[in-house]
Amino acid sequence: MAKVTLLSYTPQPEKLIAAAAKLCYSDSSPQTLMEGLTPEKTERFLEMLQSIGHESPIEHVSFTFGIEGVSRSFLAQITRHRIASYSVQSQRYVREKDFQYVTPPQIAQIPEALALYEKTMAQIGESYDRLADMLKQKHTQTLLAQGVEEKAAVRQAEKMAIEDARFVLPNACDTQMVVTMNARSLYNFFRHRCCNRAQWEIREVAYQMLELVYQVAPTLFGHAGAPCIRGACPEGKMSCGRPDEVRAYDAMRKGKATR
Repeated sequence: MAKVTLLSYTPQPEKLIAAAAKLCYSDSSPQTLMEGLTPEKTERFLEMLQSIGHESPIEHVSFTFGIEGVSRSFLAQITRHRIASYSVQSQRYVREKDFQYVTPPQIAQIPEALALYEKTMAQIGESYDRLADMLKQKHTQTLLAQGVEEKAAVRQAEKMAIEDARFVLPNACDTQMVVTMNARSLYNFFRHRCCNRAQWEIREVAYQMLELVYQVAPTLFGHAGAPCIRGACPEGKMSCGRPDEVRAYDAMRKGKATR
């Protein structure tokens, strides 16, 4: 199951955004921007920015997440959000020993489908191990023949082996990563991935991320989420047609995140 941890974030994120906005709309100097910014004034600045759609000041704060228990399929989706930084556990350098995998809920609900799925994963794991061992043996022999010292040859052969053996691993294969986004990128991420039409795995991760940032910046992220929580759905004929359901779910998830 996916698990998201908020590892770090810009200190006083809402106050810093208010200070940046203050510079845009007053004759304050950078040295005095933080002066006089009470919680009430900070909240008013953020609400004003949201009401007029002025999003550039929120780029000054960023949030870093640890994400684990997600699939390589999820990795392909999240990295489409390009204004972000990613560090992902490498299958080139880390051997998958008894690899973990993500099971889609719809498969888990059907006993026969689940049994087939788990059997397939076990077969893939066995094939991966056999391929890695075969390749490692071949590369070790080649390196030894080239005069490489035995320990170094075994170590290098292992890396070379898993680099190619990983090609049999499935999209379901478990991975973990560190992701950093600024608040404006998070707004965009939540608009797309908290939507009812988003794929189930990335939607769950998006809501875990939203819960975490809402705890530390509730005014900033109070209205973040799918577009229909604030107005009409922009999806047109592709809309899920259930905005009330999305709004209720959004309120439940944010209510779960204690302030």
